[in-house]
Amino acid sequence: MRALRTAASGMTAQQLNVEVISNNIANMNTVGFKRQRAEFQDLLYQNVERMGAQSAAQGNVIPTGIQVGAGVKAGSVYRITEQGSPSRTGNTFDIAIDGRGYLQVLLPSGETAYTRAGNLSLNADGTLVTDDGYEVQPNITIPQGAVDITISRAGQVQVSTDGDPQPQIVGQLELATFFNEAGLEAIGDNLLLETAASGPANVGAPGDIGFGQLLQGYTEASNVDAVSEITALIVAQRAYEMNSKVISTADEMLQVTGQVKS
Repeated sequence: MRALRTAASGMTAQQLNVEVISNNIANMNTVGFKRQRAEFQDLLYQNVERMGAQSAAQGNVIPTGIQVGAGVKAGSVYRITEQGSPSRTGNTFDIAIDGRGYLQVLLPSGETAYTRAGNLSLNADGTLVTDDGYEVQPNITIPQGAVDITISRAGQVQVSTDGDPQPQIVGQLELATFFNEAGLEAIGDNLLLETAASGPANVGAPGDIGFGQLLQGYTEASNVDAVSEITALIVAQRAYEMNSKVISTADEMLQVTGQVKS
């Protein structure tokens, strides 16, 4: 009976849906996290009676035909890149991106990764790094003796020292944008990698056309909405239960059929 396989595919699809939703909920407090959504596609159809075929020698055409679907499959899990709300931290090196763009991070492998997580700090050499110690690109080094550090909305990093209260520019932060941000590959640790689907990175200064601006002393909160996720979770659970009920019903029908034959 086709219903068994069709309903089983529906249960598998809803299981994936719940897994995606659970990951969103788990990352509600992850800095710069972007929620995901699962999309599904119907499977191939069996043509019992093809529409448009002739039904008689006179050339009569079947208007609708009979097609029976085989169920559902996962089409994609896409990332929703809408802006998260800025959260004030008071940390001098924290940065929230207001608008489009990603900070560039140098990985130990030499690759460049991208992130919206702007909870930064300094390492022992005074270099601006992520929580995992990866250097932000372009490299920014704060000199010893700096008493006041300012990161402008345009990404300029200025410092003042005891001996020279006049601010001096020590670096310029840059952002990267992509034609298809949903095509970036997530590798964990709030990091993303460029792929053929995302297209090459377009690098520019914050505030330029097409690039967001920086907010010093803030981080970008996750864009996960708890109410929406719980609602989606309930819908997925109900869909899973209904597919399970279809399997139970199909099994009972098969049992009746077997009894009739015997």
